[in-house]
Amino acid sequence: MRFEVSILSEDLGAVGDVARMVEADGFDGLWLAETANNPFLPLAHAALATEQISLGTAVAIAFPRSPMMMAQTAWDLAEQSRGRFVLGLGTQVKPHIEKRFSANWGKPVQQLREYIDALRAIWHSFQTGEPLRYRGDYYQFSLLTPFFAPPPMPWHDIPIYIAGVNTGLARLAGEICDGFHVHSYHSPRYLREVLLPAFQQGRAKSQLRKPLQLSSAIFVVTGENQAQLEDSKMMTKSQIAFYASTPSYRPVLELHGWADLAPRLNALLRRGKWEELHTLISDDMLAEFAIIAPPEELPYKLRERYDGLLDRAGFYFPYDASDSSKSLVWQHAAKAMAR
Repeated sequence: MRFEVSILSEDLGAVGDVARMVEADGFDGLWLAETANNPFLPLAHAALATEQISLGTAVAIAFPRSPMMMAQTAWDLAEQSRGRFVLGLGTQVKPHIEKRFSANWGKPVQQLREYIDALRAIWHSFQTGEPLRYRGDYYQFSLLTPFFAPPPMPWHDIPIYIAGVNTGLARLAGEICDGFHVHSYHSPRYLREVLLPAFQQGRAKSQLRKPLQLSSAIFVVTGENQAQLEDSKMMTKSQIAFYASTPSYRPVLELHGWADLAPRLNALLRRGKWEELHTLISDDMLAEFAIIAPPEELPYKLRERYDGLLDRAGFYFPYDASDSSKSLVWQHAAKAMAR
């Protein structure tokens, strides 16, 4: 199992230094999410600052961006990193696509399938010089003159991961993708009993023969003393509760017999009681979704829990060398990587 980290990119000028530290500490990869900042610009800095670690988006939101624009950006990062770039794509949810990005929301699984097919058609044209001809229900491309096409490169086979919670996107990943970002909001049981069969169904229909790579940032609860541990429990319970309130994520609760929790969480949200969400997550529920251990045991507990389930894993919170409250966590994680 490869151990990787996620970072935030509020300070773009510092990303290169952070990426060098991640590589020097022995971690295998670095992921950027699309939150308050663009996920691609920091990776350009990280590519110049490192030589070995993989670099990827976990995730970039697909639908607000034209596949042509996404193809160009991924091509540039793959070339700059000399083949270390992984393009991780996500669909987001309808309100964000329509109201935050002012983009079109269709049938997300079908739309993402087309999006990925279009990306690969564009990359094929970049690499071979053959005319670009792609026509689908959502995307059509029929013009790519030499002036606007980058030259061929050795790293043109860019890995594509997608992210999701439910079986539709899991089957799609199995059928056409290189990897899948398992949402942090999952339990090992949900991964084993629901997602893995969906991946296998997709792969059975696929022409791809290499194994699907599974990656996830795992919820963890830790601390150097009881006060830190209690704070960590509350924060993690709040995050689990937030995700559990999402209607499309309800199958995770249903598998464990907790379907009645979702309306109670939604009732708190409607009343603006964000600070009370964590009170509805029991310690038993927390233990299903999170690894609870002191810093020196966390990386080993993660490996023990997900051995045979994940290929790439890390912690849900971002790598931040300036955060003294997590410094011991990263020290022990780096030590575990060295063994």
